Amino acid sequence: MDPIDPIAVFAVASARGLEAALWLQPAADRSIVGVGRAWAVEEGGGDRFEASAHAWRSLLADGLVSSERRGPTEGGPILLGGLGFTGRTPEADDPWAAFGSASLVLPSLTVRRDGPASTLAIATTMGLGSDADPGELEGLWDALAGDADADADRASAPDVTGHPATSTTWPARRSVAVERPDRAEWDRTVGMFAGAVGRGRIDKVVLARRVTYRAPGDLDVIAALRHLAASAPESTTFAFVRDGTTFLGATPERLVQTRGRSFETVAIAGSAPRGSDPAEDARLARLLLASEKEREEHAVVVDTLRAGLSPIVETLQVADSPAILPLRHVQHLVTPITGTLRDEAGLLSLGGRLHPTPAVGGAPRELALELIADQEGFDRGWYAGPIGWLGADGDGELMVALRCGLVTGPEAILFAGCGIVADSDPAREWEESRLKLRTMTTALGGLAVGDR
Repeated sequence: MDPIDPIAVFAVASARGLEAALWLQPAADRSIVGVGRAWAVEEGGGDRFEASAHAWRSLLADGLVSSERRGPTEGGPILLGGLGFTGRTPEADDPWAAFGSASLVLPSLTVRRDGPASTLAIATTMGLGSDADPGELEGLWDALAGDADADADRASAPDVTGHPATSTTWPARRSVAVERPDRAEWDRTVGMFAGAVGRGRIDKVVLARRVTYRAPGDLDVIAALRHLAASAPESTTFAFVRDGTTFLGATPERLVQTRGRSFETVAIAGSAPRGSDPAEDARLARLLLASEKEREEHAVVVDTLRAGLSPIVETLQVADSPAILPLRHVQHLVTPITGTLRDEAGLLSLGGRLHPTPAVGGAPRELALELIADQEGFDRGWYAGPIGWLGADGDGELMVALRCGLVTGPEAILFAGCGIVADSDPAREWEESRLKLRTMTTALGGLAVGDR
């Protein structure tokens, strides 16, 4: 099919009240949009990765594909969704209630673009809860495509000033309604975690913040997605809408990508702000590379990934030293890791082995997760959990859900975390979390009161 604006497709599907998912990688010219739900696997708990993979294989074993082209890059069936940070089922009044513990969805309509190639896949599961006729789904697609083309034209048309038109009027101000933990509790918890590291009880633990903002009017999710895609093209812009709530963000961190026995992952840990000009930016990057505290935090992630992968790999390539990953508001230490598995394990099997990495949990893993559960004060839901897509061949891509938030009407719940090691300073970690929140506060119309 001809290429079509993926954000516009997501927008018109959401406006019709349809379940929708967006996966957009501007720098690679790749996108996936899923509309509707033909089938889903929503296994929770610690075995959700293997249980989901088994359910997907079972469905495909009895499935019929209308073309010999079965690969995801050629229009084959794929799942889109997330597997949650812990796999726990959220309470009914939790902001994550609509998303569940985990959810991988086979969309009724999947539009995929990879460079110049664009495909549409139509899926129906007769007798399994989605009895839509393929012809009806094709008609739905024609209607959505027509609306999406019109929306894309309006978004790119200049207004009377000669600038591209936007579909939003940003609320002039928004306020912080709830913070968990608040500043006093943050300082206490960072101090406690740093003390535990200093005493040798743990190597690293990641503490997260959940900040609820409220605006005078509804926040414009579509304008936010366009801002994220334009301002962070090196990241993966994503969105999942469920029951009127959208989980969206632009994450720079890949958990794992697989192609047969080959895989790619990355260690991202250690942060510094961006400079106001190239000279200051370079100076801050040099300080980041030289920082003993940031290098220590990064090394914990690299060493844990290497140790976890070594028993199952045939080859493993890890860079000798980290490089700088520059993002819009913050820069990180980054070490790419690639290799070849001994066996073709599949995406979910490998993802379950790696998640959560020390970059979002800590090390040792189980002790860090216990401290997070005891002290953080909220359920992370899908934040810092694996999100992505899975093809019929068992391969795909999982990213870590970072730089993200939940938006419902005028309310946005945003998340950011910091790795705590022995010499972590509460004030500096608080400032780092504000830099990470800025990706979303800016996309949603500007800085919040108190977050200048």
